[in-house]
Amino acid sequence: MSNKLYLIVSGAIFFLVGIFHLFRLVYHWPIVVGTRLIPHSLSYVGFPVSIGYCVWACWLLCQRRRVR
Repeated sequence: MSNKLYLIVSGAIFFLVGIFHLFRLVYHWPIVVGTRLIPHSLSYVGFPVSIGYCVWACWLLCQRRRVR
């Protein structure tokens, strides 16, 4: 797999995960794993982290285009 495709795919996945965290916070969606309820505080951390990785992937993709 080329680096360009890797950055596009990983950036898109992190974007979707970040949007899921945002929707979970806005609409108060519960996540239950087995018998455990996952706290919403996880999404307060997960949203900026995943969007940060998405922005980083986009930045690396733009940097790669400038070099060539």
